[in-house]
Amino acid sequence: MTGSDGTGMDAARMVNGFDTARTGALDPELGDLVRRRDAALGGAYRLFYATPVQFARGEGVYLYDPDGTAYLDAYNNVPSVGHSHPRVTEAVSRQLQTLNTHTRYLTAGLVDYAERLLATHQLGPAHAMFTCTGSEANDLALRIARHHTGGTGVIVTANAYHGVTSAVAEVSPSLGVPLGRHVRAVPAPPDAAAVAAAIADLERHGVRLAAFLADSLLSSDGVLPDPAGFLKPVQDAVRAAGGLYIADEVQSGFGRTGGHLWGYQRHGLEPDIVVMGKPMGNGLPIAGIVVRREVLADFGAAVRYFNTFGGNPVCVAAAAAVLDVLDAEQLPANAAAVGGYLTAELGRVAAASPLLGEVRGAGLYLGADVVDPATGAPSGARAAAVVNGRRDRRVLISATGPLGHTLKIRPPLPFSRANADQLLEALTDTLADLP
Repeated sequence: MTGSDGTGMDAARMVNGFDTARTGALDPELGDLVRRRDAALGGAYRLFYATPVQFARGEGVYLYDPDGTAYLDAYNNVPSVGHSHPRVTEAVSRQLQTLNTHTRYLTAGLVDYAERLLATHQLGPAHAMFTCTGSEANDLALRIARHHTGGTGVIVTANAYHGVTSAVAEVSPSLGVPLGRHVRAVPAPPDAAAVAAAIADLERHGVRLAAFLADSLLSSDGVLPDPAGFLKPVQDAVRAAGGLYIADEVQSGFGRTGGHLWGYQRHGLEPDIVVMGKPMGNGLPIAGIVVRREVLADFGAAVRYFNTFGGNPVCVAAAAAVLDVLDAEQLPANAAAVGGYLTAELGRVAAASPLLGEVRGAGLYLGADVVDPATGAPSGARAAAVVNGRRDRRVLISATGPLGHTLKIRPPLPFSRANADQLLEALTDTLADLP
């Protein structure tokens, strides 16, 4: 999450993004900061919302602007255990005052964390490897898959997002980057027949399958979590063709789906490689993979792997604290309980509104389709209006899906029923104001 708000509508913009041509209409102080940012960072960077929002601090499930106004964060899964969590902050501060170096020196913290992380997976004997970002982790997973299988072919879903390096951008259709000649995209949700057809097409072009790569919630495809188990036949088809199954848990991992720590567990999968990122360090740059030992064996013997900052002691301290908090505060169970409540209540709102279609969710990751009330067709423009209307009511969400028409609700895991009610009230008020 690895995560993206790119859509198939227009790769050069975000559906709910800020148009810099409107900078002059902003409050002078905010407009000046936007101009300075644009001059310093360039046009590739985007800001959320029709009117950008500036934040000065965060705590729990809230972000605060420079005036101290609170915004309910129902979007950010990076600080998954809450903004500025004191246990994470203390662990990072203590480690930063003690030691921070790379993984070519022996440190107990990295080994301890790797052992804990491996114990949360059920892949059989496995190894952990660390990077800084989910993009790097997916890149590494593909390198290992190609080395192990001798193939280069990769199958992904139609609007997938797996990262921004050259290797993973070409397996991320949502970015609008041309797919590599060795890449095939199948409709979401994928089924075994579509995957088998993609494998056959690769073979017709002389390309051997290396891997099927999927986000376990199909987040960028519109948040498609159900029915649980639908990915198992896909895994079987991939294995039968000699390929590896790579579970991208950057968005669906670390308790996000509730009931399980990992999204692939909802589907009864046994991946060959699991990719992790975003919430791993609650905002610090740590990501990585867990890979079955037999898959890594030859790569590990033949290829030298090193990452200067991946798995450094400070980021590992943050990651260890995240596991502590997930357990101590029972956040996966909270995700299941509050997520179930929020999904049910969103369904009631949708039943009463001609602007909302299907509601889908697993734990605290929800999608709700926005439609044209006259035709029932998906509407990215109306979804953007809903997102911006809620921003004006100080509740932060985003949009996803191939047409940018699916509201993406993905709050920090301490989200409570009271927080859910605040979100629902803002949604109801926003819908009431839209034509």
